This record gives sequence, C-alpha cells and structure tokens, in this order.
Amino acid sequence: MIDPKRQAELRESIEIFFFAYRAFTTPPDRILAERGLGRVHHRILYFVARSPGIAVNALLGVLDVSKQALHAPLRELVDKGLIAATPAEHDRRVKQLVLTDAGAALEAALSGTQLAMLEKVFADAGLEAEAAWRGLMEQISRSR
Repeated sequence: MIDPKRQAELRESIEIFFFAYRAFTTPPDRILAERGLGRVHHRILYFVARSPGIAVNALLGVLDVSKQALHAPLRELVDKGLIAATPAEHDRRVKQLVLTDAGAALEAALSGTQLAMLEKVFADAGLEAEAAWRGLMEQISRSR
C-alpha cells in the first residue's frame, strides 16, 4: 500500500519522468516524422546498431515484443534500405540484421540528439548525480 503522505511527491515524480521522457524523445521524433517513421523504428535501429548481426528472434527478446508487433516496422526499415536482413551462415532460416550505411547515418542522427542531451545534463549534474540516475533507471527497468 502506498503511504498517503508520499502520494503527492510520487505523483510529482511521475510527472517529472513523463516530461523528461518527452524532452528526450521529441528531437528524434521530429527526424523520424520527416521520413514517415516512428519511435518503434528508432528502437529497432538503435538495438541493431548496438548489436550488428543480431538475429530477429534475439531482437524480439531485447524489445520484448511479439513477432507480429515487430514485423511491419522491421519490414519498413528493410524496404527503405535502412536495415539489411541476411541469412545466418550457421542456419539459413535465421535472419541476421545489420544497418546499411543509410541506416547507420539515420541512427547516428537520432541517437546523437539524445547523446548530446545526456552529455550536457550529466556534465551539469556531476558524476555522483549521473551514477545515482543510472542506478535509479536500472532499478526501474528491472521492476516490471
């Protein structure tokens, strides 16, 4: 049960989190909208960039989505020439994903806005605040 005395502070934290997330996602959302893409496309590009050659099934696990939810946006990225899907050498049924040069450039532009924001905020806040923020975000991400 939530302590009624803490509810106002916790609700304020929810609002801060919401507004921070909006500020964090707005710059890449604008770039994506120019190309007719959305946030799901950014997530796919980001994790394929972080793990070149990732198998589709592994990407499903990282994103925690169904095959059906991934299929259409991944197909769009392949059709737009941003991601290449090739059969794995060990098993031709396994599709491995890599960014094309155009996909890498787009991912760098999208994530670059977020990297710049984090770099500035962390520099202003200091190393202790950055470490505390990382700890909190890790706790939140594991508390599902």
